[in-house]
Amino acid sequence: MDVRDPQQVQYIHLVRLGWDLRVLGVATSVVVPVGGAPVLEIMSPTGVRVRIQVTRRACGWVFVWRPWWSVTWRRDWIWAEADNAADMIASAVAA
Repeated sequence: MDVRDPQQVQYIHLVRLGWDLRVLGVATSVVVPVGGAPVLEIMSPTGVRVRIQVTRRACGWVFVWRPWWSVTWRRDWIWAEADNAADMIASAVAA
């Protein structure tokens, strides 16, 4: 992906993920605030709203769906380019 603006790259990844989740039957909303990074919102089966962010790491872009400070044993991120990102996120949010 040869896009220079990091927020535009974030948006592209989130829209692609949103579409993949839609195919799995998960409703999504892309939120594009004026003064911040875009996020993808999905509703878990239990009614909890989950916000998915995409951030740049040293080796590439990753989706993150829990705050960095959360203490949990689960893996709360996946590579944005992973073919199974939507499946992994859908199952993690449903758990």
